[in-house]
Amino acid sequence: MANANPRLLSRRRLVKSGLALAGARFAGPFVIPTRAAEAVRIGLDNPLTGPLASLGKNELLGCRMAIDEINAKGGVLGRPVELIVEDSTSGDAGTAVQKARKLIDRDKIDFLLGNTNSALSLAMAEVSNEERILHIVPGGHTDAVTGASCHWNVFRVCSTTQMEANAVADTLIKAYGKKFYYLTFDYAFGHTLEAGLIKATTGLGGTRVGGDLVPLGTSDYSSYLIKAQAANPDVIMFLIGGDDMTNALKQAVQFGLDKKVHLAGAQQEMEPLEGLPPEARIGTWVMEWYWNQPAVPRVAEFVEATKKRTGRVPTARTWFGYVSVWTCALAAAKANSLKALDMAKALQDFHLPPEIALGPNPAFYRAGQNQLLASLFVGEAQAQGSAPDDLFKVTKVVDGAKAAGTLEESGCKMTWPT
Repeated sequence: MANANPRLLSRRRLVKSGLALAGARFAGPFVIPTRAAEAVRIGLDNPLTGPLASLGKNELLGCRMAIDEINAKGGVLGRPVELIVEDSTSGDAGTAVQKARKLIDRDKIDFLLGNTNSALSLAMAEVSNEERILHIVPGGHTDAVTGASCHWNVFRVCSTTQMEANAVADTLIKAYGKKFYYLTFDYAFGHTLEAGLIKATTGLGGTRVGGDLVPLGTSDYSSYLIKAQAANPDVIMFLIGGDDMTNALKQAVQFGLDKKVHLAGAQQEMEPLEGLPPEARIGTWVMEWYWNQPAVPRVAEFVEATKKRTGRVPTARTWFGYVSVWTCALAAAKANSLKALDMAKALQDFHLPPEIALGPNPAFYRAGQNQLLASLFVGEAQAQGSAPDDLFKVTKVVDGAKAAGTLEESGCKMTWPT
């Protein structure tokens, strides 16, 4: 195999999930003697180290699950699929760009996936657009990815930060008050999420009484929490994620802030909730996908398949990775092509099939923006619900098409190659 050099393999992870199964499906006249050369290659450039590693690894899990399913069904356009994985780190845009170029130029990938970090997603999108390769962003939320910096070849699975803000703003105002203090990640994701919440809450009478920008990877939140309490807000908004969310909420409860103000935010995820002690699983949040959907067909099968592999339920990040890989396969099938332009056009207003969408509302890529509009789940974190992994009580499901606003409001002015 061309990439069997041990030195190269030591610098990357080559994941060929399910190829043995695919080989069985390609018996007879479809035998492929040089399988690596003939395979459809998907490159994932995502954090596997650092404070966002748990999120990136669960997206990788979802990618692997989709690869196995696709190969079991005969691959993409009759060819097996392999996944080549690079560690972007959690916050180094230079490394993410370098890895993206390596995947495109050296590994000759057909599709690029990544990133969990919004700033890295934007940097990678410039590379993929320059190279004219179809690029799926699983979990980088900042608005610009499918907004002011949108590209014809870049599609996003997770919600925009404005969608998350729009989904939760009225619940917070009605239930907990109008004075907000923000603890915000100091990079693209945090900046646009705070701006989105200010926009959404101001229209409902909310006010910003203060806030701090927090570096990614902060372990000690004590000084920020003291300042937040002194501002006397109704709600302290935690606009952070990954290990930072776990650290901040744990320390807030240790300081007794949960007894004095409401702790909340927009985006919440299973990964930090799992890392918290039960007493710190509190607050009002938005989940972009949740595993406990008993009324939605096929969700239970997806949950069981994930538990069989890992012993744990899938998270939204698992679903992001799963949808990202399936989007590549579905785009190629609809276009009957691996040309990026053909596939990008095929994905305009493309609705995911129910067994991939796995939610109560339609999930589709909005034409002219390339943003997936799916369900958002508003609710409360909880120590335990109907099962040990039931850490979130859904109180409202918001249709992503309604939370997104208009195409004009997104700021995307899509231009296509001539």
